[in-house]
Amino acid sequence: MITAQNNTKGILFILVGMVVFSIQDALIKFIYEDSALYELYLGRTLSAAFFLFCYMKFTKQKIIFKTHYPFLTTLRIICFFFGFSFFYISLTYMSLAMANALFFSSPFFVSILAVLFLNEKVGIRRWLAILTGFIGVFIVLNPDFSDFEYKKLAPIACALCYSISMTITKYTSDKDNSYTQMTHLYIGATIISILFFIFTGEGQYNNFSDPTYQFIFREWFTNPTYAWPIIILMGFIGALAFFCVFNAYSIASPSVVSLYEYSLIIWSIIIGFILFDNVPTLRTFIGVSIIIGAGIYIYLREKIKDQMIVTDTPNR
Repeated sequence: MITAQNNTKGILFILVGMVVFSIQDALIKFIYEDSALYELYLGRTLSAAFFLFCYMKFTKQKIIFKTHYPFLTTLRIICFFFGFSFFYISLTYMSLAMANALFFSSPFFVSILAVLFLNEKVGIRRWLAILTGFIGVFIVLNPDFSDFEYKKLAPIACALCYSISMTITKYTSDKDNSYTQMTHLYIGATIISILFFIFTGEGQYNNFSDPTYQFIFREWFTNPTYAWPIIILMGFIGALAFFCVFNAYSIASPSVVSLYEYSLIIWSIIIGFILFDNVPTLRTFIGVSIIIGAGIYIYLREKIKDQMIVTDTPNR
């Protein structure tokens, strides 16, 4: 039985988890000039997997590698991996607040995908909320169509890939539990990262002057004594954030704690200001408010209609 006290604990867990995620994002901004993207991805994955498996061992959770949905699991892994590749890339040229605000367009994509692939029913009110949310995205992007920087779309590409991954998660979670699905993500990310090392790890394609493209194609292990302690710390932080989110959804009502995930944008604004002197514009604040408002409305409508389109246990 979920009590008010449990909801309070759940809110505290989710708030801490969002703070931790924002710290992880800040670390990427600190380190991206001293490591390669998929070097970072590999190190973060291995260390996060280590901490997760230690937690599972300590809590006597059974590790199940088998999936009942091999094709969908593979597709989910690919979408999740490249989705957050887009997000990490965006942090090399975009403020924490803007990147996370654009990422929170994911509920709008999830709702659309649920209509297309899960036969969910979405009424006119939620369609209007989705449209309103995308207007908020447009305001945050502030596009100049005469000279638009397509790199700005990276967090939205992440949101789309994440939404596909979460839609698949909703479908497969009847037989594959959350630990199994997280295990698959870590194994898949490790394999794909190693493949990138084999084909790009020597920096043979790094012919760019742009720091963002250098981050993608840079030679691996050029500054391990500086980069890898931070990468390992990121893995620990990722595992800690997952622990907080998992506990929040385990002990409290998802309809309560999920709304506090939007605090990630607030923490990103605060940390971005303190560490990087990033001050969002009034236009960004307006767009963020619209995105948050539309996202909360969509979630509340789902609860009223008893259609959990947005997954109860997101895996950031």
